[in-house]
Amino acid sequence: MQKIKSLMARQGLKSPQESMADLSPVENLRIPSKEELRELREQPIDPQAEQEIIDSIEEIYFSNDSFDMVQHELEKLPPELNLQELEEYRDKLKRQQAAVSELERVTALQTNLQLAAVICTNARRQLSVSKEGFTEASLGLLANQRRRQLLTGLLKSLRTIKTLQRTDVRLSEMLEEEDYPGAIQLCLECQKAASTFKHYSCISELNSKLQDTLEQIEEQLDVALSKTCKHFDVSHYTKVQLAYTLLGKTQTAMDQLHMHFTQAIHNTVFQVVLGYVELCAGNADTKFQKMQYKDLCTHITLDSYIPCLTDLCKALWEVMLSYHRTMQWHEAHDKKETTPTPDDAAATESDESVVDRSYVKKKLEHGLTRIWQDVQLKVKAYILGTDMSNFKYDDFIVVLDVISRLMQVGEEFCGSKSEVLQESIKRQSVNYFKNYHRARLEELRMFLENETWELCPVKSNFNIAQLHEFKFMGQCRSPSVSPSRQAVSSTSPAQEEQSLFQQYLQEGNPFEMHAENKEEETEDVLASNGYESDELEKSVYQDYDSDSDVPEELKQDYVDEQTGDVPLKSVSRETIRSKKKSDYNLNKTNAPILTNTTLNVIRLVGKYMQMMNILKPIAFDVIHCVSQLFDYYLYAVYTFFGRNDMYESSGLGLISSRLRTTLNRIQESLIDMEAVGENAGVHGTAEDRKEKVPSPHLSQLVVLTNSGTLYGLAQRVVATESLVFLAEQFESLQSHLDTMMPAAKKPFLQQFYSQTVSTASELRKPIYWIVAAKAIDYEQMLLMMAGVKWDIRDIMSQHNVYVDVLLKEFEQFNKRLGDVSRHVRIPLPVSNVLWEHCIRLANRTLVEGYANVKKCSNEGRALMQLDFQQFLMKLEKLTDLRPIPDKEFVETYIKAYYLTENDMEQFIKNHREYSMKQLANLVNVCLGSHINKKARQKLLAAIDDIDRPKR
Repeated sequence: MQKIKSLMARQGLKSPQESMADLSPVENLRIPSKEELRELREQPIDPQAEQEIIDSIEEIYFSNDSFDMVQHELEKLPPELNLQELEEYRDKLKRQQAAVSELERVTALQTNLQLAAVICTNARRQLSVSKEGFTEASLGLLANQRRRQLLTGLLKSLRTIKTLQRTDVRLSEMLEEEDYPGAIQLCLECQKAASTFKHYSCISELNSKLQDTLEQIEEQLDVALSKTCKHFDVSHYTKVQLAYTLLGKTQTAMDQLHMHFTQAIHNTVFQVVLGYVELCAGNADTKFQKMQYKDLCTHITLDSYIPCLTDLCKALWEVMLSYHRTMQWHEAHDKKETTPTPDDAAATESDESVVDRSYVKKKLEHGLTRIWQDVQLKVKAYILGTDMSNFKYDDFIVVLDVISRLMQVGEEFCGSKSEVLQESIKRQSVNYFKNYHRARLEELRMFLENETWELCPVKSNFNIAQLHEFKFMGQCRSPSVSPSRQAVSSTSPAQEEQSLFQQYLQEGNPFEMHAENKEEETEDVLASNGYESDELEKSVYQDYDSDSDVPEELKQDYVDEQTGDVPLKSVSRETIRSKKKSDYNLNKTNAPILTNTTLNVIRLVGKYMQMMNILKPIAFDVIHCVSQLFDYYLYAVYTFFGRNDMYESSGLGLISSRLRTTLNRIQESLIDMEAVGENAGVHGTAEDRKEKVPSPHLSQLVVLTNSGTLYGLAQRVVATESLVFLAEQFESLQSHLDTMMPAAKKPFLQQFYSQTVSTASELRKPIYWIVAAKAIDYEQMLLMMAGVKWDIRDIMSQHNVYVDVLLKEFEQFNKRLGDVSRHVRIPLPVSNVLWEHCIRLANRTLVEGYANVKKCSNEGRALMQLDFQQFLMKLEKLTDLRPIPDKEFVETYIKAYYLTENDMEQFIKNHREYSMKQLANLVNVCLGSHINKKARQKLLAAIDDIDRPKR
């Protein structure tokens, strides 16, 4: 090794250590080239052989650096050069040189590697310093900050994810609180957030869950929407609508709402009816739940019919009120949203909102009719499900009133005339009313046949408006309003103008009125002990100032309907004392004269009017039946007290042609004349006879033949004046009936009043004529007049006895009237008719007596005048009837004695009121001695030719 180093030194080479010491600059480092390295790699190296070659090198080559190798080799050359040897030696040297060169390269490589190691060590040392000074200090901070930011973001994401995962709990709470808009808003926000974190595997599952939750919210929202159909709550509905708006399903919500209203109507009516059916059925095994609603309605019992109907209408009212309030909400909501917005985006949104509002408005308006139609059909099925022909009247009226109120609700709800309800209730009403009216006519016949015509003691201020049946008239004048509504509307004018939806918008129910009305019904029309005063007046003769005042005052024996005041005449003593002598009055007050039967008829009229007041379509049928009640009462009074065959021969015209026509009409249309005959049912159809009633018979307890009672005058007065009172009540009801009568049928009502009601007072004449005809003994007067000598020659100053006898008869008649008045007040028109009949019959009897005279002188005619004047003078003290009836009838006949032949002929033509016998007597007796036989025959022929008027 030492040899190699010395050789290298001589060749200018340095050791590796020396080279490393000299290599301070890095650039002195020579890195073997690739070619050199490749040559080294390509030449196979045998270390043993190489070592042997190196060992074979002479020592001298390693001696010192100044050794001259060339000189040395030259000196060794032999004198004789052998080329081959030279070449072999040369090759040996080359091999030695190559081995040394190879070693040199290895040594250089070793040096380079050592240098590289030093460089790397220095670099690492410098990097370590840089790391400590820069990377770990500054870049470490940056790295930590970046890591912090990443971790903060991650934490936020984790919190959001945690919140999202806990959202279902909060959503459940919000749904329980019915905060649907908040729940939907939260759900939508969660969905948006979930889409942001969808790269997390846990979020994809959550997103699906949120969608399911949103669908669940929609389902609960639909349930919440359905609840508004029965009990509308503004805040609740506002939440629901806002929720649907957030979902963008405003139109869908409105479609669903109408479906829910339809379902609510069906469910409501079914549950109400089912409840009553199951309650009344008890433990019946019938499966009512599975029945159709229409079939279920047929199982309602009569007792539960009205309560069920009322509850049915109450429930339906709640549904319609909810719909009404829903419309109000949308109208108010639309007003708030109609403010213009300048922003384009807002304008676009507003356009969509306008479309939604327009759709909602049209849908709601169209839904009004649909919902009301559903209500009508449900109530119609209920109405027709039961046969109401056997209902009590009051119950049927309640049914009509409820339906009337429901129809009023329909009119206010959507302007409907409720044809479905009207037709169904009309069918029931016609069926019910036919049976009811038939039964009432039979009942009226029974009343009349058992009526003893005693006075029914009512108070002096009695008014039909005080009766239960006429309460509806006092409550409201308008017949177009149902009684229950009248009870409400009568409280104040302001309230009357309000619709039902305004009155009951916040609380109450229009179908809760009936029970209250029944409890409030009170009636106080009867006098406490038959008279208003225990102190009875004896036959009081009262003076009136004038005849003309009487009829009007007599018509006002009741409370003024407008003011409620009692006329002063009812309590004024001065008025009592001023009444005329001919008004026989028992009481201090003029209480109306009526019987129990009259009161029943009036009540019945009130019931009928209630029925047509509520149900206009059958108004004509009802009024026709009302007229039959009056007809039958009038016919009964006439049959009992006024029928007499002597009318025609009396010549007094007791029955007018109008009254006769009316009586004939009633008999033909209403009276079943065959009911008691042998041929009953043979003539006329069964249907015709079904509409008729047998003629009534007077009770055997009523005696009309006793002279002591003036031939039943008290009963006659009660019967006749109760009829007149009934007619007066009909007159007072005419305007009310007229408003309810269909226009086409109004002539019937006018004819009924003009030809029937107005004839009631005309029955006084024939009825009281019978009393007047029997009360005074006119036959006795004729016999006494026949015994008077009239062909006297001297003027007499004393009247004949028959006049005194006749006046005594009148005085006795006057006394009997007073006796009757102790039991029944005899009104002035009655006493006037009685006195008129008696005086007219007396005057007719006088003329008849004078016509029976065979011979008469001028002095005899003067005596006739004296007798008549005496009669008149005394008669005027008994009665204040002025003028005296038929006074001219007598005076004219007496004065006819002085007529000439020509005047007599004219007299005969002008005075047809005298009978043929009476006129013939004037010709034979008065003119007999002054004219010839031919002239007498001519006058008698003129009498025969006279066409007598029928009276």
